[in-house]
Amino acid sequence: MNMYEIITKTKHGQKLSSDEICWLVSGYVEGSIPDYQVSAWLMAVNLNSLSDEETLCLTMAMKDSGDTVDLSSVKNVTVDKHSTGGVGDKTSLIIGPVAAACGVSVPKMSGKGLGHTGGTIDKLESIPGFRTGAGFDEFIGYVNNTGFSIVSQSGNLVPADKKLYALRDATATVDSIPLIASSIMSKKLAMGADCILLDVKTGSGAFMKSVEDSERLASLMVRTGKNAGKKCMAVITDMDIPLGRAVGNTLEVIEAAEVLKGNSKGRLYELCMELAADMLVMAGKGSKEECIEAAKEAVDSGRALDVFRRSVTQQGGDAGFIDDYSKLGKAVHECSVYSKTEGYICGMNSEEIGLVSLELGAGRKTKESPVDYSAGIILEKEYGDYVKAGDKLFTLYTSTECNIVQAGEKALDALSFSENKPEQRRCVIKVID
Repeated sequence: MNMYEIITKTKHGQKLSSDEICWLVSGYVEGSIPDYQVSAWLMAVNLNSLSDEETLCLTMAMKDSGDTVDLSSVKNVTVDKHSTGGVGDKTSLIIGPVAAACGVSVPKMSGKGLGHTGGTIDKLESIPGFRTGAGFDEFIGYVNNTGFSIVSQSGNLVPADKKLYALRDATATVDSIPLIASSIMSKKLAMGADCILLDVKTGSGAFMKSVEDSERLASLMVRTGKNAGKKCMAVITDMDIPLGRAVGNTLEVIEAAEVLKGNSKGRLYELCMELAADMLVMAGKGSKEECIEAAKEAVDSGRALDVFRRSVTQQGGDAGFIDDYSKLGKAVHECSVYSKTEGYICGMNSEEIGLVSLELGAGRKTKESPVDYSAGIILEKEYGDYVKAGDKLFTLYTSTECNIVQAGEKALDALSFSENKPEQRRCVIKVID
């Protein structure tokens, strides 16, 4: 085998064998195959795609390139969840405790955010003292103690993905659907959970902008997960408008706590109940309707909040913030943004709002950029609301040196208005199982 032949086959749309794909992945991780040859192959994949069989082979080769997590000692059925990321997406902080309160174990490894979509690890690290680093044994102990834990990716987990993603980023091949699917699914399969729930965002604030592309990605990932022997389903959800009212790490943690307290029952709550119910259905806890009721009861009874509180405490965090949000700290600068027009809000460009939060310091422009945990935006009005001139639309927060007034103008430009009330938006667009 040699890379010249492999590149040529993919360039001409010919299928690679399992042995060829495994040889490519192991050789690249070990350093015997140079970047420039793998770059050429990635571009050939980007142009000609891969078959389902090739995608599964690539996924499994990437998964087996390093450590895997043994969850055999975890009590209960295990369900892992992945979101493709979006603006204001703090669902993992909510649905994990809800599912755990209903008797499902939720072990999850997450990453930090880059760009305008926030990372779950950044949100958790905004809680004073919270430790996201853990060895595999410690992580499993966390899950057995509370039924739920989120930690950062550690050890030598899927090193092939780290190398290939960095190369894809440098060679404009990030947007290949088979490469996206293998990147996500190799990490999910390395985690070893019994079931995998995929939340595939679509719209302006998501990586996948169109429903069609989101459906192609979701379907491929579900097929890959099932071909690997896992229970797997995907939910395509709307990210044309932000999810919830808060965008930014500390602000999103507070909003998640409000949902778990039962104080917030809007669009974010409804989506979380749907996603938590999907996790419970896969774990064999009942029908979809029964599982939605169980998820809602876990919130109403306070059991989900108790799981969250104990999970924060066991990972070194000060769970006292749940009762006193001032423990999370306060931004140095605050700016209110008021409406200059009158009408119904008929559009909220998620990507633009996410970019405003990035300017405020809530995200990273590069992997090395620091994050201002206090920074972010509160949406004082939501999609479909009627506003008058002078009504407050946003409150901006930052402790970073930036032009907060100019950021407010950019946030205002992200809204569009209409004389007529817009149709209600569906949060769940399609389920693929």
